[in-house]
Amino acid sequence: MPVLSTLTNPGTWHILAFGTLFGAEFYQTFISGVVAYRALPKPMFSQLQQKALPVFFTLQSVLPVALLATHPTASAVSLLSTSSPYFYNTTIPIMVTLSSSLMNLFFVGPATSKIMKERRIQETKEGKKYYDEGPKSEAMQKLNSRFGKVHGISSMLALVGVLATGAYGGVLGTSLRL
Repeated sequence: MPVLSTLTNPGTWHILAFGTLFGAEFYQTFISGVVAYRALPKPMFSQLQQKALPVFFTLQSVLPVALLATHPTASAVSLLSTSSPYFYNTTIPIMVTLSSSLMNLFFVGPATSKIMKERRIQETKEGKKYYDEGPKSEAMQKLNSRFGKVHGISSMLALVGVLATGAYGGVLGTSLRL
């Protein structure tokens, strides 16, 4: 059966890994997060993101490794050799994606969650939510500012990942023979 035989071809898995990675990154960055932010109350949006983002960052960390492992034409040596064109047009963009997702998974994401917990504690002390209208205490202003900075870093890392994956998609697309 010809269709089943394609499942033993590393190129098949490479294309599926790339499509899954780029699709997930694009969807999370430009569609899902935006729609959820607009549609859900802040506490529900926050709860959704706290559950969804670690899964997304894990997926975004595993799939670049799969891309390197299943590259259909380059050997591991050529992917790691700076004298190989594969190093610059394949390894670097994939490693940028991997690095940005690992930073979000292990450092920035947990830092964001920590600030959110601190903010909930502060909300309990003050008897009002961080997003309530009116003046904020100095402590809440500092927490909101820290959260904004850390969240901005996380968003920037996610954008870097999707751009690097897209750049590799351009390389991959030019190698297709139709």
